[in-house]
Order: sequence, then structure tokens, then C-alpha cells
Amino acid sequence: MDPISAALTWLYSALPEPYSGDLVALVSFAIASCALALRFWRPPHPGSHWVAVYTVVSAIAQARGWAANAYQPGKKAVMVPADAPRAEVAAKLGVHPDETRPGKPPKV
Repeated sequence: MDPISAALTWLYSALPEPYSGDLVALVSFAIASCALALRFWRPPHPGSHWVAVYTVVSAIAQARGWAANAYQPGKKAVMVPADAPRAEVAAKLGVHPDETRPGKPPKV
């Protein structure tokens, strides 16, 4: 049994029944609220003070792996490290470099 499961099992057994139900409801509400907030919150600039808050909210929302947001602080719209040359990534995708910028519609 992993440590988190063991800790949760101990916590649920230590709390009286009404409180453990309330705890589960509050944790579920926190996860759902953070997921909803991330749905509408545009990621902050990598140098912003809001990056730490954004990271905590995305961790609570369990936004990782396949559920990760397409735009993240320090990443480009095509999900490559921020230090990768934009022209090289655009050439691999077969698009103009300006079309790889987040928030800008592609040129027609």
C-alpha cells in the first residue's frame, strides 16, 4: 500500500463518520473548483508572481499527463521547451513561425 493510501485510510478511521463524509465532499469540491478555474484561467507569463499560484491550482486540479493544459508558463503553444527555436519547431510542423504563438488565430 502506498503512503498516501495508508495516510488516507488512517485519517478516515480516525475521524468520526459525519466528518469523514464532509472531508471527502470538501476535497472533491476543491478539486472540481480548481479544475473549473483552470478551464478559464489563461496561464501567467513565466516571470510573473502568479506562476506559483497557477502551479498549485493546477496540482490541486490534478492537471497532468493527458489532462495538462495546452498552454503552460514557460512552454510554447506547441508544447516544446521555451528555449527551443520557434523557426525549427514551425518547420517540423510545416507552419509559419507566427502561427505557433498562443492566443493568436492562424493567418488565412
